[in-house]
Amino acid sequence: MFSTKLFQVVMVAGLLLVAPACADGVPGVVVAHVPPSSGIYVGSPGIAICSDGAYVAKYDDCGAASSEWTKAITRVLRSNDHGASWAPVAIIEGLFWATLFAHQSDLYLIGTDRHDGAVVIRRSGDGGRTWTSPRDAQSGLLLDVGNYHCAPVPVLVDQGRLWRAMEDVTGDRPGARHFQAFMMSAPVDADLLMAKVWRSSSRVGGRAEWLGGKFGGWLEGNAVVTPEGDVVNILRVEHRPEGGKAAIVRVSADGERATFDPDADFIDFPGGSKKFTIRHDSVSGLYWTLTNPILPRHRSPDPGRVRNALALMCSPDLRHWTIRCIVLYHPDAGRHGFQYVDWLFEGEDMIVVSRTAFITGSEAPPRQHDANYLTFHRLENFRGLTMADSAPGARPGEEAWIASDAADKP
Repeated sequence: MFSTKLFQVVMVAGLLLVAPACADGVPGVVVAHVPPSSGIYVGSPGIAICSDGAYVAKYDDCGAASSEWTKAITRVLRSNDHGASWAPVAIIEGLFWATLFAHQSDLYLIGTDRHDGAVVIRRSGDGGRTWTSPRDAQSGLLLDVGNYHCAPVPVLVDQGRLWRAMEDVTGDRPGARHFQAFMMSAPVDADLLMAKVWRSSSRVGGRAEWLGGKFGGWLEGNAVVTPEGDVVNILRVEHRPEGGKAAIVRVSADGERATFDPDADFIDFPGGSKKFTIRHDSVSGLYWTLTNPILPRHRSPDPGRVRNALALMCSPDLRHWTIRCIVLYHPDAGRHGFQYVDWLFEGEDMIVVSRTAFITGSEAPPRQHDANYLTFHRLENFRGLTMADSAPGARPGEEAWIASDAADKP
């Protein structure tokens, strides 16, 4: 359950909050704010815990006025008070869609150098303040032939290797339908800035006839270990108009081969048409994620754009998922979104950063996709949350669960 003090804050703000709200009613702690009038938006949130206990968060500049297609910019912030306040510590040029992770007392960022660019990795030995530069194959330039896509998806440690999902988008076909999923991996004790230590699996592309001809592509995969001990890549799937599907691509133990069975490896996954992060919890023995399911009131012909509810979900086996609680909700799906969240376990809690689109005063994002805030949230005692703890308006029987005659058109 949430603490009484936090719940009182929730009721004042009209939203479920697991951290104090700012004066404008934005849920959580505001880590960063970018006015929509700038034409630049908050993208790709990430979070890590340093060896000294400090939190580090990151996001990138995206949108038409940003430099995402030429030399993308990532911004790094630190909190020394468990997320209550944040300060910027670094601006990195030439980094996009990156995953932030801690490994052997250092921090790393692995992503691309721009939208559909080369794969790069950077290292920080001082808590995120300074970072290496990927000049060549000995300093972090991992894949520079072709074009690549990703998101701040998990870096998994298993079988003595680090695993991280990517997509090859080389070619001129529009949209996600041509994205080819693959897995990168490297030994845990290797110098991760050396391109030669990284191994890429074979690529797996999708087919338009899958899902009864409704397969629109896959992207932003999760490296996860199954209960049987196998590494898989669980991907977001574009599936219109229903949404709610994910795909499980299997990866060989040596990291060299990826395979997919369309008859067996599409799964029902609420929120599967948006980016999600899956991690295994050794305490409960369950897999957990935060996703954007489409609640009945907000059915839409474009399920990938419905991001106004954030749900805590769990699974015993990666194939059967249960919504445990709607932790954030706003009734306006057109201009509000709690999306692309990254999160970590911390004892009994889950700490979360969100790419948040939220109307405040006269400031309104053009759409839910175009976030104007990076926000931090703490889900206290997350393993004990139930649907009764959901955000006002999204509890069982409340407005979010009552189908509307007119579908949303985000």
